Amino acid sequence: MLNCFSGGARSLSNGELSALTKVPKPTVTRLAATLVSLGLLRQDAETEKYSLGAGVLSLAQAFLSGLDVRAYARPHMAKLAETFGGSVLLAVREGLDMVVIEASRARAPVLTVRLDVGSRLPLASSALGRAYLGALEFAERATLLDLLQTTGPAIEGALRDVAAHGYSTSLGELYAEINSIATAIALPGGEWVALNCGGPAFSFPERRLREEVAPRLLAAARAIATEIGGNSAGLKAA
Repeated sequence: MLNCFSGGARSLSNGELSALTKVPKPTVTRLAATLVSLGLLRQDAETEKYSLGAGVLSLAQAFLSGLDVRAYARPHMAKLAETFGGSVLLAVREGLDMVVIEASRARAPVLTVRLDVGSRLPLASSALGRAYLGALEFAERATLLDLLQTTGPAIEGALRDVAAHGYSTSLGELYAEINSIATAIALPGGEWVALNCGGPAFSFPERRLREEVAPRLLAAARAIATEIGGNSAGLKAA
């Protein structure tokens, strides 16, 4: 039920929650009452619609505080952003999306899509998602691709890039005129996160991404992996 609000909906009625979750309305009412009592949802007295409660913030903070990789990644991300004048994101997978858990931008104004912690990007068309998919073992990747119902030259080429070079690109496919490149980093427990760098296409043409940004991005990922005791797709590809 909480995931129903991840698409940007500010408030939802009992009926809307039932339709989105495919759960009967009486059950939605009971579940919503429990979530309200826990502070995870709140209900407007006039409209009777539900919206997220302040309790979700404590859950988010607890989750993020457990991701030590953010602290290790932060200085490397800031350096990449300043070096190339773009934005750098670190993300984890949730369902069929990548969720940003850390973001860094160049101090100079950059014309780009503004993504912050909590922003969601699709697995299939984002560089972050493609890098994540490419780092997985074949069976797990095949399962996700079946769920995504995604095939074609773009995703196949992206997966070949990860296998051969340790990185993947998204060239105006997610956001028009925005190009980015990403690689994956394995946490000590075996879960993968993804790190990207990019910005406006006129500043980040494909050639620059591959020839200039990729080596520095992979080096940053290897450094982060070494510091946290993990691994990186760059090392895997090498």
